[in-house]
Amino acid sequence: MLPRIEISDISQPIYQKYLKTIIKQGFSGDVSCDYSSRLAVATDNSVYQQIPQAVIHPKSVEDIKIATQVANTDEFVDIQFSARGGGTGTNGQSLTPGIVIDLSRHMKQIIEVNSEEHWVRVQAGVVKDQLNAFLKPLGFFFSPDLSTSNRATIGGMINTDASGQGSLVYGKTSDHVLGLRCVLANGEELTTEAVGSDAVSRHEPASSYKQNILNTAYQACFENREKIIAKFPRLNRFLTGYDLENVFNDDLSRFDIGRLITGSEGSLAIVAEAKLNITPIPKVRALLNIKYESFESALRHAPELVKADALSVETIDSRVLNLAKSDVVWHSVKALITDVPGKTMDGLNIVEYAGDSEQEVADAIDKLQRHLDSCVEERDFGVIGYQYTYDLASINRLYGMRKKAVGLLGATEGRAKPIAFAEDTAVPPENLADFILEFRQLLDSYHLNYGMFGHVDAGVLHVRPALDLCDPKQEQVMREISDQVVALTAKYGGLMWGEHGKGYRSEYGPTFFGEELFHQLRVIKTAFDPKNKMNPGKICTPIESTDPLVSVDATKRATFDRQIPIQMRDSVPAATNCNGNGLCFNFDPKSPMCPSSKITGDRRHSPKGRAGLMREWLRQLAAKGSDFNELSQQSHSSVKSLALRTVNSLKGKVGQYDFSTEVMEVMNGCLACKACASQCPVKVDVPEFKAKFSEVYYSRYLRPAKDHVVANIETLAPKLAFAPSLVNFAIDNGVFKVFAKHVLGYVDTPLLSKPTLAKQLKSTNYPRFDLQTLQAMSELERAKLVVIVQDPFTSFYDANVVSDLMLLVKKLGFEPMLMPFMPNGKPEHVKGFLKKFAKTAENSAQLLNQLAKLKVTMIGCDASLVLCYRDEYKQVLGERRGDFNVLLAHEWITSILPELVQQSTKSVPSYQLFSHCTEKTALVSSEQDWQRIFEFFGLQLTPVAVGCCGMAGTYGHEVQNQQNSKGLYELSWQQPISSGDSHYQLATGFSCRSQVKRFGQKQLRHPLQALLSHLD
Repeated sequence: MLPRIEISDISQPIYQKYLKTIIKQGFSGDVSCDYSSRLAVATDNSVYQQIPQAVIHPKSVEDIKIATQVANTDEFVDIQFSARGGGTGTNGQSLTPGIVIDLSRHMKQIIEVNSEEHWVRVQAGVVKDQLNAFLKPLGFFFSPDLSTSNRATIGGMINTDASGQGSLVYGKTSDHVLGLRCVLANGEELTTEAVGSDAVSRHEPASSYKQNILNTAYQACFENREKIIAKFPRLNRFLTGYDLENVFNDDLSRFDIGRLITGSEGSLAIVAEAKLNITPIPKVRALLNIKYESFESALRHAPELVKADALSVETIDSRVLNLAKSDVVWHSVKALITDVPGKTMDGLNIVEYAGDSEQEVADAIDKLQRHLDSCVEERDFGVIGYQYTYDLASINRLYGMRKKAVGLLGATEGRAKPIAFAEDTAVPPENLADFILEFRQLLDSYHLNYGMFGHVDAGVLHVRPALDLCDPKQEQVMREISDQVVALTAKYGGLMWGEHGKGYRSEYGPTFFGEELFHQLRVIKTAFDPKNKMNPGKICTPIESTDPLVSVDATKRATFDRQIPIQMRDSVPAATNCNGNGLCFNFDPKSPMCPSSKITGDRRHSPKGRAGLMREWLRQLAAKGSDFNELSQQSHSSVKSLALRTVNSLKGKVGQYDFSTEVMEVMNGCLACKACASQCPVKVDVPEFKAKFSEVYYSRYLRPAKDHVVANIETLAPKLAFAPSLVNFAIDNGVFKVFAKHVLGYVDTPLLSKPTLAKQLKSTNYPRFDLQTLQAMSELERAKLVVIVQDPFTSFYDANVVSDLMLLVKKLGFEPMLMPFMPNGKPEHVKGFLKKFAKTAENSAQLLNQLAKLKVTMIGCDASLVLCYRDEYKQVLGERRGDFNVLLAHEWITSILPELVQQSTKSVPSYQLFSHCTEKTALVSSEQDWQRIFEFFGLQLTPVAVGCCGMAGTYGHEVQNQQNSKGLYELSWQQPISSGDSHYQLATGFSCRSQVKRFGQKQLRHPLQALLSHLD
């Protein structure tokens, strides 16, 4: 039986007292010191792990001031902070042993915009893509770009002075910061903007804390100006943290203290708001993909491309390209990067042009094309071909693939995974090829695999060697390589950090700054933060402090992971393979990725958060001497087991702590939509390990009644359908609704279909299902048969869809045959009844494989259950699953289109398609397939970009999820549903149609029903 897991790592008493104090002082945000919340922010997109004492989520600048003012008192002098945004840092910038101030949950308002003066004011928690979505209708965008733009916050970009593609023209974040509203270590507010140098009274004694900061910074930067300029290379990716040079403009007439704070990684102040310069969106964009016979050729050619006055020049090596080809993202870009016949493409340069004039861009493209044609003809620079496009959607899709490259590298097979620690070196572009060749020699000497991509126009290349940090020897290799890359970067006149900040690489700061200038950093830190409370150990420490700088040798996630036995790690690879890239934090309400993360704003309720909790739970389990795999195989059906589970459940209700219950709370928030299984670059499949966890968890605790109801719905529904009127009467009344809500935990129980499917088909002459009859048929006869595989939700609660599907099959010239209802097992899997699910899957697979051997076409109606045959069946049965295939309606119709006669109509009705999130993420071409089908029959169909509807099976019916379910519907479905005509709105998912009926008061049809109506 699962043991009770107590956590010894609880918040220190002084921190608990501090949290109580700030609440008394009026702190209005969220405060958490429970272990799961702290664990969720103990990692970022780096290899490091640091458990904080607490997490606070301020709602306003006043909240931040309260938090810092209270900490500035003598009683709480040891309290330390680190500000956190999207948690996308690759070097542990926001990790701290103190308190994490997470600005991403509440402080995400766009406060003010001025189109005439080209600026916007935002809170620090605003996501970069969120801001650009807001600015787009106004004709502007915030131009610094980065691969994590759909989850990186403006505050985080400011703290690391982020940049990426296009920096040659658009620069870094600091080039666009007009002013900051910050909170200092003592709780005072500091507002920055560029001022005349004479405004700083540097020669007079400071009259205040803030004046001392200004005077100190001015003096340190002014008096060392020549040394600063002489010390650092002239790079597009100039110095990050602290930017001593650009505090002044070129003629020293303007002074901006904000340039020090930008890039300071929260070690000087907490950035709460920012006034940003915004850029007009170019009217014309064009992109060329230039293909090379080798990656070295792509690097050698890059300086020539930079001379061509492009907006940006990006590069990708063959390793990243091949990983992209194995991911769903390739479907969207493969037409833009076609193979060159007879050639092997081992490198790619992506060149973009942008401008306000079509002629201007066309002239630049034409000039480059002539150069490329010459290269291909003369075999110069290893160019083997190129493609170009002016289509904005295509350009965005290609950059989407490029942005996913970081995560894709983490999807490599084996225990060694590409990791970030020397991945953003910056050298002069003319030195880049030689630098990379020597870099490669270094990595090859250790026999390491690695992938490379980056911004060759700025001399920045992302290099991630594959290491297994669970092996202490390979952790030492990381240190050795890190030291050698520092020396190599210096040799080629570059910087160790071109765009990702220092973080745990701060120990190398003195090497690059030199003793004298590094001392000036410490002088500035002392003025801002004399007590070393703000992200201590990052970049530098105050003059009087004896605290060390953080180091690349700091505690890593692998330090904890290696405590989990390998067999246990291998049993849940979906959790242990998570590399922390955080794509699941995607802010976009129209993206299907992790709806629970979007609606809660709680990092625990994301694939990354749940994977982290699962790993820690496994570690704690191993520390107790328990084996997860053994626990999952045990039977818990005895009277003794029932008694123990009852006792444990009662103890839990009276407050006995068990970390397992924290994990269960977070797992229960998962909608099991499985978007993570395909959208995550490393395929972190939460429903898979959630089911395994649930099975073991309920070996200690009693299952709630609602779980048993859901798991047995496939047994109950066929029986209930014998008396649909009676059942619906019993369900649709106040007494049952009170019982269902307070006893079962369910609301809005769906009503059974009337007439039932059996009654609808009673008068038809469709052939009845009989295996022996099928076996006796000829292969030609079976080729014209289509067997409908039922699912419990469509067949018993939306029966018209099944009967219409059969009629559609008939009208398309085939013979429909309804297979008797057979449980699929998906509800059992969702609720973690894995032993029952395995039996159900085995029984179903036997029959479906018999049909497959007869080469009979099988189709189903609901994506979540049809895809269960392909995914969960494979997980639980392995090779025993067989090779049967149940198609969805659009897959089958698409396959037979060549056999049909194309039709046209005088009037072309235009429909809207609302796709099931599981379907469109697992089957990325599904929307395009439906469009193609409708076009074939003379109809128009437009997919509507929406995220999850919030129903997701039974999730939307559970009482505990009502607020989130409704919130998700309102997030992306409510507006397009309410503004359209329901007759022309189509939804592929049963759960989606149910949710629209519940909250939109509309009954949508399945696309096949609309298609059938036109065939009629």
